[in-house]
Amino acid sequence: MRGLKVLPSGRPGRGRLYVNLPDGQAVAWYDRQANRISVLADDHREAVLAVLRPYLSGTVSIGPPPVPTPADLRRLAMPPDADLAPNRPGETLLAELEHGTAGTRSRHRLRQDLTAQQRMGDAFDALEPDGWRTLHCVPLPGFGRIDHLVIGPAGIFCVRTVPGRRQRAVIGDLLLTVGRAEPRPDPRWIRGAAARATAVLAAKVTPALAVVDASRLETAPTVRDIRILQPPTATPDLLAAPTALKPPDVEALFAQARDARTWLPPAPPPPSRPTPGPPGFEARGPGRRPGKR
Repeated sequence: MRGLKVLPSGRPGRGRLYVNLPDGQAVAWYDRQANRISVLADDHREAVLAVLRPYLSGTVSIGPPPVPTPADLRRLAMPPDADLAPNRPGETLLAELEHGTAGTRSRHRLRQDLTAQQRMGDAFDALEPDGWRTLHCVPLPGFGRIDHLVIGPAGIFCVRTVPGRRQRAVIGDLLLTVGRAEPRPDPRWIRGAAARATAVLAAKVTPALAVVDASRLETAPTVRDIRILQPPTATPDLLAAPTALKPPDVEALFAQARDARTWLPPAPPPPSRPTPGPPGFEARGPGRRPGKR
């Protein structure tokens, strides 16, 4: 059948490949870790094999899908353009550098930010075999974008990435300073973003700051509610943290968070309409009495 499309889900080379009809309906998926093709519509079986053939390797099993989990059902019902999982680290910065009109100095700063986000993003993505799931560039109305949302056995972490620029970085309760640059409100911002994410996901989200390539990092002793991450110990620290979420919880939260519609503000309630009175009743303006004209 012509018109089938193969769409990736998750990090390139690691997530599933979904086969969709032109209208976006999924008819099959290829699980690269299990090396299995699950076919939802058997009449598309040959067409599915043909369109997936360039991606297959080794001995591949094919058959009906296993009993879907709630996360699978949510993914199948999600429009492809609402899926945040394929976002690359620094996705918005890449677009800004490619199409923006910023000056030379601003573009240099953007490249530093992009390099830091890519480095941390690659480190978080490498945790996937250990049961972690990561989203990048998550839109959060009213706050901008979360650089990385990391979900795994140790919990959920809302991560803001800061380039250290090989200078001394100091993290205080409200501000973060790198070298002699103007202080940045990153600690205050990440607290607000994590609180908003907690409300959206109905699960505790820990704020985290990832400082990349600082020559020295100092943190005020009063900063206890923010997780401070610094390569190369950032991901080993997460792996060593106590377990807070079971694998099904991780997958369910990831399925919820990857849907861009999850992060949209709730729609305002429709305006209330006045209740009609009994037949013959006329609404009176202020100051009018029955029987007086």
